[in-house]
Amino acid sequence: QVQLVESGGASVQPGGSLRLSCTASGFTFSTTTMYWIRQAPGKGFERVAVLTSAGSFVVYADSVKGRFTASRDNSKKTMFLQMNSLKSEDTAVYYCAQDERGDVRGQGTQVTVSS
Repeated sequence: QVQLVESGGASVQPGGSLRLSCTASGFTFSTTTMYWIRQAPGKGFERVAVLTSAGSFVVYADSVKGRFTASRDNSKKTMFLQMNSLKSEDTAVYYCAQDERGDVRGQGTQVTVSS
């Protein structure tokens, strides 16, 4: 079955950086468009980034453009989210997912940005 496992979340101060990872199994990762989504406390899912199957085209939410970089390594069935210049409003549980609604997603990793 589909498994998505995120890691790398932590508590950081504003302006800090984190690198999230997501390892996939149970499906053909290399031909699947993948998403990073997040859910802040009390809010719905927000699409952060969309990566085409080859990773050659990535779409970012306006709120993270210029600060976040998404990438993938199909040979390792892994995707990444490099997050720089973190802000308090980036605080959320981050998920990798097969769809932007989060219907098929991992367990998530907590990112907390606070001074």
